[in-house]
Amino acid sequence: MKFRINPLASDIIISIYIVSTLFLRFKFESETYVTPMLSVVMGICFVVIIWVLIKLKVLNPNWFGLFNSKKT
Repeated sequence: MKFRINPLASDIIISIYIVSTLFLRFKFESETYVTPMLSVVMGICFVVIIWVLIKLKVLNPNWFGLFNSKKT
């Protein structure tokens, strides 16, 4: 049995994750000297974490109902 989070909770978790990682990146980059390449690598790492959780079906985003999901 896989651990699955319902669509509304997934949307909220993803939104909080995006806002918090952006805040952490901006805070870290303003306090220390960070090269643009390191900034891009950090951003890609944060995106890959969410992508893997969606691909493993742990997170099931509904995108706040913006797109019609196809039921088969």
